[in-house]
Amino acid sequence: MPNLKSSKKRMVQNEKRRQRNVARNTSVKTAMKKVLTAIQEKTDPTKVKELLKEAEAKIARAKRKIYHPNTAARKISRLAKRVSDYAKEAIK
Repeated sequence: MPNLKSSKKRMVQNEKRRQRNVARNTSVKTAMKKVLTAIQEKTDPTKVKELLKEAEAKIARAKRKIYHPNTAARKISRLAKRVSDYAKEAIK
């Protein structure tokens, strides 16, 4: 345990941030999984696009502290490509 007041405060802040990061990371993973399961279940393409929009927003928020910007961009890009391919396939 820290002895200095500033060290104690830093410990509390770090724990708060860790909890926040865990929650955001979980919400991103859940949003991505919702999109992928919607594609697997052959859901309506417009519904899948709405889910993609929500997932993109969560990934963009997580980009600030959780993910490296390139990692966030890669995740969004891969999801968008899957949704786009699915939408084209659904039209046929």
